[in-house]
Amino acid sequence: MREVVIAGIGQTPVGELWDVSLRSLAYRAIRDARADAGGLEPQALYIGNFLASVISHQANLGALLVDNAGLGGIEAYTLEAAGASGGAAFQSGYMAVASGLVDVAAVVGVEKATDAVGSSEESALTLAMDMDYEAIAGLTTAGQAGLLLQRYLYEYGAPRSVLGAFAQIAYANALHNPNAMNHRAMRPEQYEKAPLSSAPLNIYDESQYADGAAALILTTRERAAGLPHAAIKVAGLGGAIDTLALHDRPNLLGFDAVSEAVSRALDMAGAGLEDLDFCEPDDAYSIYALLCREAAGFAEPGNGWRLAQNGDLTAGNRLPILTLGGAKGRGNPIGAAGVYQLAEAALQLRGQAGGAQVPDARLGLTVCLGGPASTAIAHVLERCDGELLPADFSSVIAAESPSKIDSKLP
Repeated sequence: MREVVIAGIGQTPVGELWDVSLRSLAYRAIRDARADAGGLEPQALYIGNFLASVISHQANLGALLVDNAGLGGIEAYTLEAAGASGGAAFQSGYMAVASGLVDVAAVVGVEKATDAVGSSEESALTLAMDMDYEAIAGLTTAGQAGLLLQRYLYEYGAPRSVLGAFAQIAYANALHNPNAMNHRAMRPEQYEKAPLSSAPLNIYDESQYADGAAALILTTRERAAGLPHAAIKVAGLGGAIDTLALHDRPNLLGFDAVSEAVSRALDMAGAGLEDLDFCEPDDAYSIYALLCREAAGFAEPGNGWRLAQNGDLTAGNRLPILTLGGAKGRGNPIGAAGVYQLAEAALQLRGQAGGAQVPDARLGLTVCLGGPASTAIAHVLERCDGELLPADFSSVIAAESPSKIDSKLP
């Protein structure tokens, strides 16, 4: 198998982008990733998307996006794994390059979640659940997260404020991400007074579903030579599946798929948890981020929340998380979220994360989830030898507001 590196990064701002089409979002991200990769021509495109066929009434995204991006008839496929769709697309792109099937692959995650609102959006999101035994009974994704939090509080006697620090970290770090939809810090008293959405979950424990697209160009180390930025090696990856329905699990709080996926990724990278400089867990709901950390082995079950409250997970401390805001600070473009995670991790490793930069970051872990860890996909990225670039977003992240997204786009 060949060594695979991330050679190019492209992202759109995340937000409620009602005036920009799905195809235009994907085009912009792919265009910018190719420019960042020195114009490398992809020979295949792998797409992460969850809801286009339901909300955007558009399937066959491979044909749509290749045609719209002017990629000349290359092969293209959509990967769907609910919130882990972006991670699944990245793994497919990795395997295509590593195996020698192609020399250059493009990966794009794209979602237009806000084209549906209210009950229509909620109905679409339940596709990530067991339709016969959960969704049909009225359970929602927020309801699942609320049940997990209620069980956690009961099982471990943790305080209700157990998740507050996770939300505060996300919002604080998003202040340094020009692509984030939330540019406001959150005070502890705001969290404590926030209305409940799915008791005991409150509105700050949930991410906001949003629109956006992120793209990466994958190639071999040799082809990436000569680029003006450090190449980011895909050092390890792993995926695993748990039961779709929560009630079928012997341990609701175990997130066993995360344990397996992270273990596989670290083994492939030849690394341990102690070698990591930062971690990007899935925080579609804060309870997911907490359970991800415990399942990965960063803390014993029932103690992961203490790391957040002690400040160990903030920038400049033991192991920063959600370094550019995560799903809550950045916004959650569901099927694209896994690619955003990887793009943000690559920026950290390049030294281009601006005010959110983790000093001398060399190794990072990302974990994205489909549902409450029904699917878990983990990646370990490593900065190849070479000097860090100045901490500057400008060449790879558009700092413009969502309202300014390219009127020139088709």
